[in-house]
Amino acid sequence: MNFRKINIKAFIISMIIISGLDQNVSAQSYKKTDSGLSFSADKMNVEVKFYGPHTVRIIKYPSGKSFVKNSLSVIKQEQKIKFSVTENKDILSIKTNDLQISVNTKNGEIAYKTPFGKELLKESGSDFKPFNDAGSPTYSVTQSFQLEKEEPIYGLGILQNGKLSQRNQDIRMVQNNTWDFVPFFQSVKGYGIFWDNYSPTQFTDTAQKTSFASEVGEGVDYYFMYGGNADGVVAEMRELTGNVPMFPLWTYGFWQSKERYKSQNEIVDVVKKYRDLKVPLDGIIQDWQYWGNNYQWNAMDFISPDFPDAKKMINDIHGMNAHLSVSIWSSFGPMTNQYREMDSKGMLFNFGTWPESGREVWPPDINYPSGVRVYDAYNPEARNIYWKYLNKGVFSLGVDTWWMDSTEPDHLSQKPEDLDTKTYLGSFRKVRNAYPLMTVGGVYDHQRETTNDKRVFILTRSAFAGQQRYAANTWSGDVNSSWESLRNQVPAGLNFSLTGNPNFNSDIGGFFAGVYKRNGGAKNQMFQELHVRWLQYGTFTPMMRSHGTDVPREIYQFGKKGDVVYDAIEKFINLRYSLLPYIYSVSWDVSKNNSSFLRALPMDFSSDKKTWDINNEYLFGKSFLVAPILNPQYTPEKIVKIDENEGWNKTDASKKESSVSAVDFTQNKTVKVYLPAGSVWYDYWTNLKHNGGQEIEKTVNIQSIPLYVKGGSIIPFGPDVQYATEKKWDNLTIKVYPGSDADFVLYEDEFDNYNYEKGDFTEIPMHWNDKFQTLTIDTRKGKYSGMIEKRNFTIILPNGHQKAVAYSGKNVKVIFK
Repeated sequence: MNFRKINIKAFIISMIIISGLDQNVSAQSYKKTDSGLSFSADKMNVEVKFYGPHTVRIIKYPSGKSFVKNSLSVIKQEQKIKFSVTENKDILSIKTNDLQISVNTKNGEIAYKTPFGKELLKESGSDFKPFNDAGSPTYSVTQSFQLEKEEPIYGLGILQNGKLSQRNQDIRMVQNNTWDFVPFFQSVKGYGIFWDNYSPTQFTDTAQKTSFASEVGEGVDYYFMYGGNADGVVAEMRELTGNVPMFPLWTYGFWQSKERYKSQNEIVDVVKKYRDLKVPLDGIIQDWQYWGNNYQWNAMDFISPDFPDAKKMINDIHGMNAHLSVSIWSSFGPMTNQYREMDSKGMLFNFGTWPESGREVWPPDINYPSGVRVYDAYNPEARNIYWKYLNKGVFSLGVDTWWMDSTEPDHLSQKPEDLDTKTYLGSFRKVRNAYPLMTVGGVYDHQRETTNDKRVFILTRSAFAGQQRYAANTWSGDVNSSWESLRNQVPAGLNFSLTGNPNFNSDIGGFFAGVYKRNGGAKNQMFQELHVRWLQYGTFTPMMRSHGTDVPREIYQFGKKGDVVYDAIEKFINLRYSLLPYIYSVSWDVSKNNSSFLRALPMDFSSDKKTWDINNEYLFGKSFLVAPILNPQYTPEKIVKIDENEGWNKTDASKKESSVSAVDFTQNKTVKVYLPAGSVWYDYWTNLKHNGGQEIEKTVNIQSIPLYVKGGSIIPFGPDVQYATEKKWDNLTIKVYPGSDADFVLYEDEFDNYNYEKGDFTEIPMHWNDKFQTLTIDTRKGKYSGMIEKRNFTIILPNGHQKAVAYSGKNVKVIFK
């Protein structure tokens, strides 16, 4: 027998088989589909699924097991795309036009590169450990990656750690009052990782590895996306998990709130006082207990005798051109209709939540337990019941928006076995972190089904990946009134935005005022300085909302017109309203083009390494550089420590009251500001121009903060108003800041319905040619009912030159040379 001839024959047959597959690939090494491939590695199965040319999903699970999962966050489906596969020994090389993926078929490890071969990220091991989840055998799962030593990463949610880059962190991700977790990070290198798991998760970053480790999972399940830059990564994340709808224009105005207005007369009177003082206001919030006592917790009805005519109250507020939001919760008291109906259907959880006592005393009197229980928001029927009562008791009266409190939800006196609680989707442990996504999504979906005449707006205390699709603005929880808390809010909002959630705010002044209450409250100059600086920061966040307990925050609590603190508050509220055309146009850029309101400096200046970990400055939109004052300049700093689970007014008794003499808030102070390289910068207050790439000193007092405009910006300013829609935008000031070519799109629609989704809106593109010092106001695009047919623009340059132009929707050029 001639073995040599047989071997040659076998070789020819094998080559014929391979000719129908990818070149140089073994027929049995993997299975390929139009959207990816799968293979078996050492003791595990690996699936690579494309969700577009830039985004790939990786699934790994133990051999002999199956993996079936409907993502709660991801709404996009895997895509048929063109990709090639080549094999060299144990390595599969997968290429799209935008990404290179190297897969080790022996150990399952994967590495990612740009189309040009630059390494982005590589795995460094996966792990599956058997786990008993409330009687169901499953796994605890871990995926590790290897990052470059100096590579900053951003995201993970709203984190109160004061850091911008989240390197060298060890964070247990379980939703709570002031930390909102999104298991997603992105790198300055232009890629992002979304860990699609909802159970308690440990994020760990060391010099050796960066990992997600979750308590429950049938397997590893994550998405790698390459966007090239931060905006690109955000866009990929929103493509996966949902785009951002438009908010009503009025929600970008000023909001007043407190814990709590105790009668309908009180809340109506607040709006009336703002109108009498001619201080702009658009939103007022009614916090809890409009429903009565704790046994009627979250009845979603104005049962309290202090609110005898809710319809009249709402009409009175609307009659003053303001809007009302009311507090609704994720739990119900035993004397509510919701409780009775859900309890009969097994839709209520049995773990400790707020409020613990039926009596309104502190500490809670457990001799009179409230019986309040959290509802199963994972259950679609429970979400239907929730909306049924919300619609009947509140929405039908004309309430405008929802303040969804405790959406994490509150979980007090936690016991490990609480996570065994059965939900519609399995154990509470399995889906723990996605609770806010489910309960917020339930309200959004039902309101959209009910009417398109009023846009959904939800203020919520917790968030998860994908929540941006539900018209939710997340606030940072019940943080305390301290400078440390204020400092923490800046990077907290920036990191949250970098997860794809663009809408963030915080309680202006901090929620727990603590010892400030005992020392003069709003008349305490220590609190006044903190509140004003927080409000100035809040002017440049997507929602400007004053709120807290212990110390009332209405402007008139701080004095009267002519008083320096009162005037500082009024000045920045007015500034906010003048920026509404800019803010609303940025909102459209967020919705249409996946942009962001709050922009960490490396989003726009990643080539300037000095920006990579700056945690006290940011861009608001793409034009304003905001450097809020985050340290006291006139009064001593006081740290007020509050344990959210132990008490509303519990302060650190070891901290003595600080005495402070009367201070002069008009006295000038100096602060340092870094101006990123790659642009020139204009001082907003003085129009003085500075080169980027340097740290400068800025003189301020209580009525100003460092605020700069990037060279190459076009910014529209609106009229003086008392509420957002008081005057038409038919006479706008357009400020142009030279330094490079610039583009801006002025966006308008009907401001509070969903007709824009049908194309009922206008865009007015503007372009600044820096070389020829020419502003082109281009032909208007689109139309809607009531649009402004003819208008006037006043164009102003920093040097004071200005020109007026009449615009009727056709191309106009304004030349300044």
